[in-house]
Parts: sequence; structure tokens; C-alpha cells
Amino acid sequence: MKKGLISIFILCTCITFNILAQTSADYNYSIAARGFSLMQLPKILNQTNTQDYTKMYGNGVILKFNDNQISYRISGNYFRNNDVRFQNTCETCEMASGKVTDYSFKIGFEKNFNYSRVQPYFAFDIGYRSNKFTGVIAPQNALVGSTNQSADASKNGLVMSPTLGFKINIIPNLSIFAESSLDFNYSYEKQDITQPNLTARTVNTYNKWEFLLNPVSAGIQFNFNSKN
Repeated sequence: MKKGLISIFILCTCITFNILAQTSADYNYSIAARGFSLMQLPKILNQTNTQDYTKMYGNGVILKFNDNQISYRISGNYFRNNDVRFQNTCETCEMASGKVTDYSFKIGFEKNFNYSRVQPYFAFDIGYRSNKFTGVIAPQNALVGSTNQSADASKNGLVMSPTLGFKINIIPNLSIFAESSLDFNYSYEKQDITQPNLTARTVNTYNKWEFLLNPVSAGIQFNFNSKN
């Protein structure tokens, strides 16, 4: 009787272990969707609050091609805010308001550190990023006047993103993930400031490096096409 119970226990343990041991590495493809992200956006014009973080929901997807503990990934992120406001140049100088659009496309790899149910991983992506602002700049000092200026600012260029994260395999076909990354952003920037009634126009261009911290990005991953 005791031997029978022990045998049943060992059998159940082996079955449970095999179920939990199945990870995304057992599937050829995975699709991950970012449900929530907390990110730093590129600086706009002479924005003063550049250290602020922006909350984003459902802003990106990742397609992965799995090869054992390494996955090759293609990702895309998109964010749009039609009501962005920030202090420009200094806290009492100007107030800028308008809409901002930010998107990127990247390709890279992801390296898992184990095959367990909880999988820490390292990733590195490289690609293209675009950030565009369209709006107006209003003086905050009454002595300067109340004349608003039209502003268009854009940044386009290279982005490189080292990432640390982890996945939790809920069931073989489903995982949740969370990760943190740092964006090294090298861009060509164009600032176009126009006075009312087109009386004057100022255009400035720059090449800049920016280092943008993304503390957390979390979402869900679906695994397809089992290798077994």
C-alpha cells in the first residue's frame, strides 16, 4: 500500500514537473503585447521636465522566433498624446501645448537564463525611432505679451535598447512578462518656430544623443507552434 502511494506521488510529481518545465522555448513562435509601460520620452524643444515619466497602455507588440534559450525578436511601439503640456526654456518663461506622436521599430535578440517556470532574460534591440510635436508656445510673463508662436519639432534616428526582464510561464501557451530598458537615442532634430501671421520663422537643426530610462514595461505573451 505504501509503495503504491509512493509510486502515485512520484508519477504525479513527474507529470507536474513536465507541465511546468514547458516554456516558450518549446514553441517556434511567440507574440507579446505590452499592456502597460512607464517611459521617458525624448525631450521636446527646450522642455524643462525631461525627467518625467509617461504612462502608456497597449502601446506595443513583439514577434519572437524561438531557438532554445535564444529568441530573435521584432518589435514595434506607438504612442500618441493629443493634449501634452510642458514648461519651455524655464519654469516661468513659456508654456507649450499640443500633440506628440512617438513610435519605433526594432530588431534584436532575447537570451533566457534558464528553462524554469520563472525565466529571467537579457535582450538587446536596435532600430529606428521617430518623435514629433506640433503645437503652440505661449509666454507666461505678462510683460512679454500674449503672442503665441506655432511650433513643430521632430526627431528621427537610431535607437539601441539593452533590456533586463523576466517571464512567468502560467501555462505552456501563456506567459506574463515585465522588463526594464535604457534607450540610447541618436537623432536628427528639427525645430520650426513660426511667429503669428507668418511674420517671422526660425528653423534650427541638431544632432543629439539622449539616454532615456524605461523603468517598467509589462504584458502578456502567447506561444504558438509546438516543437514536440
